[in-house]
Amino acid sequence: MTSTMMNRRIFIAKVASGCLVLSGIASAQTKARIWRIGYLGNTPPMNPAFEQALHQLGYIDGTTAAFEKRFSDGKDDRFPALAAELAKLKLDVLVVNTGPGTIAAKAATTTIPIVMAGVSDPVGRGIVKSLAHPGGNITGIANLQLELNLKRLEILKQAVPKIIRVASVGTWEPTVDTALAEQEATARTIGLVVRRIAINAPSEFDNVVATIVREQPDAMMLLPVPLTFRLRKEFAEFAIARRLPTIAWARDQVTAGILMAYGPSNDGIFRDAAIYVDKILKVPKPPIFQSNSRQRLS
Repeated sequence: MTSTMMNRRIFIAKVASGCLVLSGIASAQTKARIWRIGYLGNTPPMNPAFEQALHQLGYIDGTTAAFEKRFSDGKDDRFPALAAELAKLKLDVLVVNTGPGTIAAKAATTTIPIVMAGVSDPVGRGIVKSLAHPGGNITGIANLQLELNLKRLEILKQAVPKIIRVASVGTWEPTVDTALAEQEATARTIGLVVRRIAINAPSEFDNVVATIVREQPDAMMLLPVPLTFRLRKEFAEFAIARRLPTIAWARDQVTAGILMAYGPSNDGIFRDAAIYVDKILKVPKPPIFQSNSRQRLS
């Protein structure tokens, strides 16, 4: 056998071997796992900052990930059914951005890792045992929005010193009632009288503003709940028309026309939530729960 023929056979063998290797790699890529990421929120769409952060981490909907999204459309009583529906989909992780939604998710599954994206007072609501050691299958970010209500009242008083009566508008659960009552008592020490006005559905907006008009407060505070965010344009138009100084809790509410807001960066919280998702999918154990107050003007 000549040297030329030997070299040719060696070359052909190497090429064939390389093809097999490449074929194996291609097959492995074809069979790459598609991560199933659940998202339970109040109103669509899924937070854009969260989706962008996941994309940067390599989780692309329809390619490397499949997003299963469910929204309550402002109706908290829908969360249990939506959480139960998501729990049946064999998710790799479930992201929730409301207190009632997280409570429903916790009841729906003890095996799917749950990431809270900015839930207020998770300890007081019984969602986790403590901030340092949450326990169970829940981790994520606490936004401490509830704790910032008193600071919002202080800012409102500084901005408009003459105000005395403040309408505090929102929905609240029995678990946060004590905290709100304590804040309202403390507000009296800075010369404010806070009157709570409940709104539990978008359809109640007209009745709520009629109550505010009747009671004639000097200012308004929108509590950090999904409904006051969803109705931000309506509340802004009302406040402007009545020349009612108003403080809220999210940047988008100011963009809608509310006078001012104070609270954590919602987009920042969701970018952090994407990091938690990535860690959960890449390591055996969820990361340690951390609080994240992000106390800066939103």
